[in-house]
Amino acid sequence: MTGVQTCALPIYIKDRLNDVVAIFLTHGHEDHIGAVPYVLAEINRPVYGTPFTLALVEGKLEEHGLLGEVKLHEVKPKQTIQIGPFSLEYIHVTHSIVDAAMLAITTPLGVILHTGDFKIDPTPTDGELFDLHTVAEYGKRGVLALFSDSTNVERPGMTPSERAVRPGLERIIAQAQNRVYVSCFASSIHRIQLIVELAQKARRKVAFLGRSVTNTTEIAHRLGFLNIPDGMLLRPQDIRSAAKDRVAVIITGCQGEPMSGLARAAVEDHRQAIIESGDTVVLSSRVIPGNEKPIYRMINHLCRRGADVVYDDGAHGMIHVSGHASQEELLMMLNLAKPKYFIPMHGEYRHLLRHARLASHIDEIKETFIIETGDVLEFDEDGARKAGKVPTGRLCIDSGSLDEVVEDMIIRDRRHISEDGIVIPVIAINKESGHIESYPEIISRGFVGGDDKIGRA
Repeated sequence: MTGVQTCALPIYIKDRLNDVVAIFLTHGHEDHIGAVPYVLAEINRPVYGTPFTLALVEGKLEEHGLLGEVKLHEVKPKQTIQIGPFSLEYIHVTHSIVDAAMLAITTPLGVILHTGDFKIDPTPTDGELFDLHTVAEYGKRGVLALFSDSTNVERPGMTPSERAVRPGLERIIAQAQNRVYVSCFASSIHRIQLIVELAQKARRKVAFLGRSVTNTTEIAHRLGFLNIPDGMLLRPQDIRSAAKDRVAVIITGCQGEPMSGLARAAVEDHRQAIIESGDTVVLSSRVIPGNEKPIYRMINHLCRRGADVVYDDGAHGMIHVSGHASQEELLMMLNLAKPKYFIPMHGEYRHLLRHARLASHIDEIKETFIIETGDVLEFDEDGARKAGKVPTGRLCIDSGSLDEVVEDMIIRDRRHISEDGIVIPVIAINKESGHIESYPEIISRGFVGGDDKIGRA
């Protein structure tokens, strides 16, 4: 793939390429599959995952010209794969994306459970329950180590079921007088299915706006995870002409991304989506930390257009639930697995620490390790221990440039320019005589006022 350099893989992995035999994916969220094409460009190994996860990966591989070069293996829950000395079983879990799984990895030293992202939803909308029975069976036989999601460890109780958002969204869509725009994460197929059902009940047709939601729903529909009744779909170009009280639009942009459909519609910069006074806009998602400013800026623009914007739980009821386990579910996982060693993962340090304290009440746990990026955790016949650190860091991807992987030096230079501005001297010199052909000019950006041109020297 053009532009990927040898630095795209961590040094630790580059030095152990022969030890990497396969890549296993738990689910299809971007933070779990986004780096796959960049890794495969340098280390072509078979990839295992559930059907929906691999369908999302296929789209990324096609964009990077790798689709025909990589072996993708679909795995179903309860299916076991033998790789070298390891045996891996996929266990179905409930999460905010369909077809999610956790991994049971049987090693020569014992079983390691890796939960991936999960919550324990007792009433999932698709009826596919979390396979707690299999987790309990591993716990009875003995689990060497449990790696568990810590994202919602600060929240007490249980995370509400996905079904909990139905009354609130149903009330909003039923009471809306004009167009209804609903924005959620494009991968939230359960939420999108619910919106389609509620729109049908309110005699509204549904339009999908945005590349990510269009691609994801096409894949989900093809694989049978999304059911759209005949005659329900409305073409994006027909949104403006359709009766306002017969339209529901599922649109990208719940995080206020500048080029997303909803953000552009909020400032009248979208060809197909028009938001007018009396329209209803629902942000059926959580605010990801760091995105507050663009989200509230977008909400302000929508309010200026006269839209009724619903962006948190209120009089209408609940409009979003998390896909991650809260404290009681995390305790349930710990009690079912009964691991000898526990390693909290997914979250900031405060989450890992809180999860470690939560696990301190489990008698079977011999030791808990709080692992940060770069830490090495070593297992052998004598037990488990931290065994030093390896070099780590971030790789920035500059999409569309000649060298997509951006080095630290370039990032540092861009930061300097953004903070201090830039000054460029322009001098025309005759290459034959060495004489200056015209008066020199100094052009600046972000350095002085006016037209940012300092003029002749």
